[in-house]
Amino acid sequence: MNNMDFCKLSIAEIHKGLIKKDFSSEDVTKSFLDSIKNKDKDINAYLEVTEDLAVSEAKKIDKEIFEGKKISELAGVPVAIKDAILVRGLKNTCASKILENYIAPYDATCVKKLKENGAVILGKTNLDEFAMGASTENSAFFPTKNPRDLKRVPGGSSGGSASAVAANMCAYSLGSDTGGSIRQPASFCGVVGLKPTYGAVSRCGLVAFASSLDQIGPITKTAEDAQIVFNVIAGRDKMDSTSVDFKIKNTGFKIKNSKIGIPKEYFIGGLDKKVEKIIKNAIKKIEGMGAEIEEISLPFTKYAVPVYYLVCTSEASANLARYDGIKYGLSKGEGNNLLDVYLQSRGKGFGQEVKRRIMLGTYALSSGYYDAYYLKAQKVRTLIRGDFEKAFKKVDAIFCPTSPHTAFKIGEKVSDPLSMYLEDIYTVSVNLAGLCAISVPAGLADGLPVGLQIIGNYFEENKILEIAKVF
Repeated sequence: MNNMDFCKLSIAEIHKGLIKKDFSSEDVTKSFLDSIKNKDKDINAYLEVTEDLAVSEAKKIDKEIFEGKKISELAGVPVAIKDAILVRGLKNTCASKILENYIAPYDATCVKKLKENGAVILGKTNLDEFAMGASTENSAFFPTKNPRDLKRVPGGSSGGSASAVAANMCAYSLGSDTGGSIRQPASFCGVVGLKPTYGAVSRCGLVAFASSLDQIGPITKTAEDAQIVFNVIAGRDKMDSTSVDFKIKNTGFKIKNSKIGIPKEYFIGGLDKKVEKIIKNAIKKIEGMGAEIEEISLPFTKYAVPVYYLVCTSEASANLARYDGIKYGLSKGEGNNLLDVYLQSRGKGFGQEVKRRIMLGTYALSSGYYDAYYLKAQKVRTLIRGDFEKAFKKVDAIFCPTSPHTAFKIGEKVSDPLSMYLEDIYTVSVNLAGLCAISVPAGLADGLPVGLQIIGNYFEENKILEIAKVF
């Protein structure tokens, strides 16, 4: 097996090979590092590559295997981490100038769990600045390109993590999903992206964008791999009061005789015809396996995009207030007073999209507008959640597109923020409701990947993962 073949293996396949001693973790790790050197100059998925650290960790795992110790499924398997998730001792920039030289003082809880399971960290991946975007063009450093077509975006905000998996520059990666930022890039790049139930995975160590929406999850080559990673990173964390103590269990779910809901609102207007055909073929496939298909209605989800952008910008306005050049962030000490320091530090440190969202959120929360905008958005959010709760009384899972179209060209939507916001039309309602969802490759339209989104009820990740394995 040559070096490039290692890079095509899934987590499960690498683990099997390590156990059988067909190859070493050092072999696998160096293979991925070579892949990064060969490909990333064109793709720009990584902001930092930690070669020495990765090889050192791989050698430790090889020593444990040689000594006959039992290893976990993630031991010796190379992973990339989105640069909004803290890894102790590494830079954590959030792809922003304001955090360009910030060194993480501790590990995020999910990273700590990966390390405890012997994961080999290859580096930190690019993203839209502070996870605000749908294309990874909003990075302060450089845009990431889609490995399937270098003229197109990989999606966002976890575009670096998705493109690294798709280009075989890591076995799997971690991303964060606030309104579709794992699922949409997974769809564009033709990989698997799991957004867990809100609270299923600790957010401790994830730089906050919108705290009631953010969720960490895996991007992988297969649904089986997503399940392996999720089972490691999930669970209660005393450092995150919103995390939940729940038991991951095999429900014995069978596709035959299950009920799959198809929301009629997601198949009218704006959906590319070729994408629609592929999604409907996926629905026929699951029906052919014995599932019952039922049309459902999610009437309030048509308000999901405006509700999402009021909620997320309001929370971003509060969360990003800490980056003032004094407590955190780029410090521009010029000026006659403290306000001048704040204005210069934030003015030079934040990019255009981050500034736009801070201003929108500050306006929505301001006196005289709070009730008209933010409070009303939260009330409609409750109605959206109610739509899903009614649906899941009748169906086991919901099928719909992840994105209304395939990956668009770099630069195509940069000058039109509203068009970019509509990229999240099929994904944001899941975050507003706090549900779990997964995007899996369903086919190709004009040679570009199309993602099928499978939405599940609260803490039913294993159910949607079982369905995802079919695809």
